Amino acid sequence: QVQLEESGGGLVQAGGSLRLSCAASGRTFSTYRMSWFRQAPGKEREFVAAISWSGSNTYYTDSVKGRFTISRDNAKNTVYLQMNRLKPEDTAVYYCAQHTTPYGLGLNIDRFGSWGQGTQVTVSS
Repeated sequence: QVQLEESGGGLVQAGGSLRLSCAASGRTFSTYRMSWFRQAPGKEREFVAAISWSGSNTYYTDSVKGRFTISRDNAKNTVYLQMNRLKPEDTAVYYCAQHTTPYGLGLNIDRFGSWGQGTQVTVSS
């Protein structure tokens, strides 16, 4: 079983930046695809970004392409989400998630079985 802990959320003005971190412990980290999802009030949890186990492949939802960057440091068991040019519509609780299987594929939410508690990101206009 893996434990995931997000950090780095906060309040920022539109156009600003934040860097989220997700530290993993309890299970091998380097062989699992990692992702970030977010959930705004009254909305379903949605995919934001994912990164392959090696870090060589990254995936983004269209609304964040060119603004957000996902990365990972397997030596530190940590995945990051650099968020630039933030918009009010980026306001949500951001969750880190680990894929259910080593070297697993897929980006659907049901492919990710381990989740952190979430960190709040609020972007003011």
